Amino acid sequence: MENLTETLLTLLIIALPVILAITVHEAAHGYVARHFGDLTAWQLGRVTLNPLRHIDPIGTVLVPALLYWSTGGAFLFGWAKPVPVNFGRLHDPKKDMLWVAAAGPFVNLLMALAWALVLKLALGLPDSALGEVLAAMAKGGIGINAMIMLLNPLPASKLDGGRIDVSLLPHRKAWKFAQLERFGFLILLALLFTHVLDKILDPLLNGFLRLITAIFNI
Repeated sequence: MENLTETLLTLLIIALPVILAITVHEAAHGYVARHFGDLTAWQLGRVTLNPLRHIDPIGTVLVPALLYWSTGGAFLFGWAKPVPVNFGRLHDPKKDMLWVAAAGPFVNLLMALAWALVLKLALGLPDSALGEVLAAMAKGGIGINAMIMLLNPLPASKLDGGRIDVSLLPHRKAWKFAQLERFGFLILLALLFTHVLDKILDPLLNGFLRLITAIFNI
């Protein structure tokens, strides 16, 4: 019972950074799409920081909680309801697609840095329950934002990196690559369960966390 209570408390502590990491990521896509001419997400009320507009019960709540519990906090991943983007409405669809796709990982970088600052401040507080909670929340925020930031730019359909590749590739190759998007989730699951994804992400994640530690001296 004590272990279960401790696990539930930990999940509650990381809930805020997880929800922020996923929902702000999606809102950023909609905001940049609006900037480049597509008002679809804006008209549907999805360019907002209100998490209720972005939460997917499975991807935003259940999957991150199960992964955190099953890996002892070593692996966090999740997703929100995708923000609808009509690329045909962008001023220059192929070029602007890059900026719309890159917006999500970029805000995750900013949030990882912000949580690192929170951790720095929390570690400087006198020993207290508040300091411990803030430190645990900040560590969760750094972890989830780093994971989303590093995972999404990978060149796989259904990820932001896939859209970036479509933007950068010549038209014929871009069209062929875009056809893989319908299989993107299955490909991602295969990479996850065969641990190929771990081999790709682990060095990147460890390197980023070392960089954060050095920058903020934490």
